[in-house]
Amino acid sequence: MASITRKIIVSPNVNKPVAPYSQGILVDNVLYISGQLGTNLSVELAEGIENQTRQALQNVGHILNAAGATFNNVVKVTVLCADLSTFEIMNRVYREFFTDKLPARAAFQVARLPLDALVEIEAVAVVGDITESE
Repeated sequence: MASITRKIIVSPNVNKPVAPYSQGILVDNVLYISGQLGTNLSVELAEGIENQTRQALQNVGHILNAAGATFNNVVKVTVLCADLSTFEIMNRVYREFFTDKLPARAAFQVARLPLDALVEIEAVAVVGDITESE
């Protein structure tokens, strides 16, 4: 049977989870990042969809960094929105972080998010050197 390496990824720049989950799990070279809210280290939500999206993506970035990756390594993103009428604002901020090679993505409106957040973002990344193919 093949050996698989699993490592829990923790960034000191992201608040500790408020429920029983890890910030990220690296399985061989695939990094699974748990849904991130727009909260700071004190678990305080940023105000408004723009600031919450930016903070959530900064949190994703900190976890990527802790695993030795960047936003360029992200291959899949899932966005959960409390209200899809804020979708365009969220997308504007999202494009600040994903500018060129865009990952696959799904977005959903949900009834409610933890802490009554407006957005939650999870990601999957492949850690290592990226070689683009045509």
